[in-house]
Amino acid sequence: MGKKDNTILDIINKRILILDGATGTEMQKRGLPPGVSPELWSVENPDVSTDIYRAYARAGSDMLYTCTFGATPWKLEEFGAADKTEQINCQIAENAVKTADELAAREGIRPLIAGDIGPSGRFIMPFGDLGFEQAIQGFKRQVKGLVDGGVDLFVIETQIDIQESRAALLAVKEICRGFTMVSMTFDETGHSLNGTTPEAMAVTLQSLGADVVGVNCSTGPKEMLDVIRRIRQVVEIPVMAKPNAGMPVIKNNETVFPMDAHEFSSYAQSFAKAGVNIMGGCCGTTPGHIAKLARGMEGIRPLEIPPVDKAMLSSATQVLITGSNSPIRIIGERINPTGKKTLQAELKAANMGYVRKLARDQAAAGADLLDINAGMPGINEKQTLLDIISSVVPVVNLPLVIDSSDPDVVEAAVRYYPGRALINSISAEKEKLETLLPVAAKYGAMLIVLPLADNELPDKAERRKELVTEIAQRAAAYGYKNKDLIVDGLVMTVSSNPQAAKETLATVKWAAQQGFGTVIGLSNISFGLPERGWVNAGFFAMAAGVGLSWAIANPSHELLMNTKAASDVLTGRDRDALSYIKRFAKDKNADKNKEATAKKTTDLPVEDQIVEAVIQGRREDIEGLCNQALEKGIAPSELLEKKMIPAIMTVGEYYDARKYFLPQLIASAETMQNGFTVLEPALQASGASKKKGTLVFATVQGDIHDIGKNIVVLMLRNFGFDVIDLGKDVTAKVIIAAARTHKADLIGLSALMTTTMVRMPEVIALAKENGLGCRVMVGGAVVTREWAESIGAEYSSDGVEAVNVAARICMDKR
Repeated sequence: MGKKDNTILDIINKRILILDGATGTEMQKRGLPPGVSPELWSVENPDVSTDIYRAYARAGSDMLYTCTFGATPWKLEEFGAADKTEQINCQIAENAVKTADELAAREGIRPLIAGDIGPSGRFIMPFGDLGFEQAIQGFKRQVKGLVDGGVDLFVIETQIDIQESRAALLAVKEICRGFTMVSMTFDETGHSLNGTTPEAMAVTLQSLGADVVGVNCSTGPKEMLDVIRRIRQVVEIPVMAKPNAGMPVIKNNETVFPMDAHEFSSYAQSFAKAGVNIMGGCCGTTPGHIAKLARGMEGIRPLEIPPVDKAMLSSATQVLITGSNSPIRIIGERINPTGKKTLQAELKAANMGYVRKLARDQAAAGADLLDINAGMPGINEKQTLLDIISSVVPVVNLPLVIDSSDPDVVEAAVRYYPGRALINSISAEKEKLETLLPVAAKYGAMLIVLPLADNELPDKAERRKELVTEIAQRAAAYGYKNKDLIVDGLVMTVSSNPQAAKETLATVKWAAQQGFGTVIGLSNISFGLPERGWVNAGFFAMAAGVGLSWAIANPSHELLMNTKAASDVLTGRDRDALSYIKRFAKDKNADKNKEATAKKTTDLPVEDQIVEAVIQGRREDIEGLCNQALEKGIAPSELLEKKMIPAIMTVGEYYDARKYFLPQLIASAETMQNGFTVLEPALQASGASKKKGTLVFATVQGDIHDIGKNIVVLMLRNFGFDVIDLGKDVTAKVIIAAARTHKADLIGLSALMTTTMVRMPEVIALAKENGLGCRVMVGGAVVTREWAESIGAEYSSDGVEAVNVAARICMDKR
C-alpha cells in the first residue's frame, strides 16, 4: 500500500458511499459464545466472517470493515494473544479481501475492505498512563498486520480519546500511505468521554492527515444529525456517519435495538442534507438495515464540500476559530522563562504545579491561547516542554503555541500535543525553512511567520513583505494556505527608531489584506520608555485598526485587555458589543473587592489550600498539604468531612455541568485518594475511620472493558466506601458469592457492550434466589436509566452519580 487509493473520493464525488452495519451481533447470531474474543473466534471460524461480509456486500455496502475491532495488542492481551497481533490481523484481513475478490469474480460486486482499528481500552498520555509513543508502536503492529493482509484502507473507530485517535492515525501514516477514516463517539451533550467536541475532533484529525472524519455508535440517527452538521462546518474533507439502530432495550432477556430497517433508512435524506458523504450502521443494524439505507440513498447526490475560509486551532477539547471578523486573539505569554526567575527555578526543579497555575491564571484572565516555551540553560528543553504540555492540557481548554528555536524540540511537541497547535515561529532562514516546514506540515500545525532572513533583520515594511511572500510560496508546496500563516509584524523599539511603529503597522495592514493572520508582540515597542502600558495600549489599538488578528501579551494587564475589548467593538469584530458589555457590565463593587478576593493560593489557610488542590487536581501538592494540616493540629476527620469531601462534591457538580470532563475528574479523584492515604492512619488512630458501606463491583461476564468501572470505584473509595473490585468478565456466581462473603450493601455492575447487558438481570435474579437483600446498581456506555428500572436496578451514569446512589442506599440500610 505505497500509494493512497482514491477510489473512495471517486465514489463520493458522485454519490453517498454505503458502509456495512454491526458485526458483533451478527457473529452472535451465528454462534459466537459469550466471553470469547470475536477476533480469535473469527480466525478459528473464517466461514462465519465470510458469511457476514457477503450479506453486507449483497445488501449494498460499498465498504466492509474487517473483524479486527478488538485486535489491538492491548485487547488481545486479555486472551493471551498479544504476541500474535500481526498474525491475527493479517489472517482476518486476508479472509475479508479473499471474500471481496470472490464476490467481484462471481457477482460483479467488489466492496472495499477497510482494516478496522478499535480503541485500546487504555487512556493515552497526557490523559492516562499509556505512553503516547507506546500507543503508536502498539497500533503499528495492528496496522502492519492489516497491510500484510491486503486491506484497501483503514478505519479508526469508536474513539473516546482524541490522543488515542491521533496515535492510531500516526501509526497508519508512518507505516503506509493508506486512505484513513477516523470516527469518534459523542454523548447527548455533544462531547466525547474526555470532553472533546465534534469541532475539535474534526479540526485536529483533519490537520493531522485524516482523509475522512465522522461519528459512529453514540446514538441513534436522529440525535447524530446535529453532530454531523457541526463537523461539516469546520472541515474540507468527507464526513462519515454510522449511527446505532436507536438505543438498546431488553426484551425477553435479550438486548434489542428498537429501530427497524424502515425507520433507520428514513433518515437517509436528512443525513445527505446535513453534508454526510459516507454512511452505514453501528450497533443493532443488520444487512436488512443497510439494504434499506442503500435504497434510501439512491439518486441522492452528496452536497459539494464547501471551502472553510477561517483558520482554526484546537485544544484537546475545544476549537478556536479565527479570521478577519473574529475578535483579536490574545496569546498568553507568561509560560516563558526568559526574564522570569521564579519560573526558571520551578522548571529547573521540574515543578509543574507553578506552570499549571500560570496556565489557569491566564485562561481566567481572558487568554485565547497559551504560548509555552522551555528555552533556558540547565534543563532538557525537549523533555521540559513535553512535561509542560502534559501538565497544561488537562487543566485548561486553550490551544497551545509551541515556542522554540530548536526544530527537534518543536517536532517532539507538535507530535505529542493532542490538538492543532500554532508554531512560533518560522522565518526565511534557510535551515528553518528546510527543517520546520516538513514538520509543521506532517502534524498540521499553523505557523507564525517571522519576516527575517539569514543575517537580516529588515526595518522596512517592503522587505518584510518580500520575505513573507517567499515563505508563503514555500509553504504552499506543503499545502498551506494564507489563512494558516500568521505574519508577525516584527515589532521594534520606537524609542530608538521613531519609524518602527509605522513600519510594523504597514506590514500588518498588507498581510491582513493578503488573507494572512497577523500578530504582534507588544512589549518591544515601549522598551526604554516610562509608563510603558500606555504606549503598548495605544500601539495595540492602532494595529487593531489596520487588521491585527493576534497579540502576544500578558492577559492580566487590565489596560491592554480593556483596549482589546474596545478595539473589537470599533472594528466590528464584537457584534452588538456583546463581549464589551459583558466585560464592563459587572457589579461595580467587584473591582473594589477584586484585590481582597484574588489572594494567592499560598496565602490561604492550609485547610483551604487542600480544598483548592482537590478541585484543581493537584496530585503532587496534596500529601504535603495534608501533612501540614495534621502538624497544625487540625483533626483528620475535619479535613476529610469538611474540606476534602465537599471539594470532591464540587468537582462532581462541575462534571455534571460539563465544566469538567473525565481528565479533570480523574485528576481530582486521584488527588483525593493521595490525600486520604495521608489521613487514613490518623483517622484510624483517632477512631474516626468509619466506612460508609461495603460495595462489590464487577464488569459482567463476557465484557472485558473496565475503564468506566475503575473510575467509579476510585470515586467511591474517595468517599469512604469499602469497595471490593472483582475486575472484569466476572460470572454472576462469583459476584453473588463475593457479595455474601463481604456482606455487601450494594452490588455494582458495569457493561460496555450491548451483548453483555443481558448478564445484569442474571445477577439480580441470582441475588434473589440466594436471599441477598442488597440492591444492585448498573451502569456503562450502553446502559440507560429506563433499562435499569425495567430490570429492578439502580442506575448511575458516572462516578459522581454512583456516589450519590451508594450514599442513599447505605444510609437507608443503616
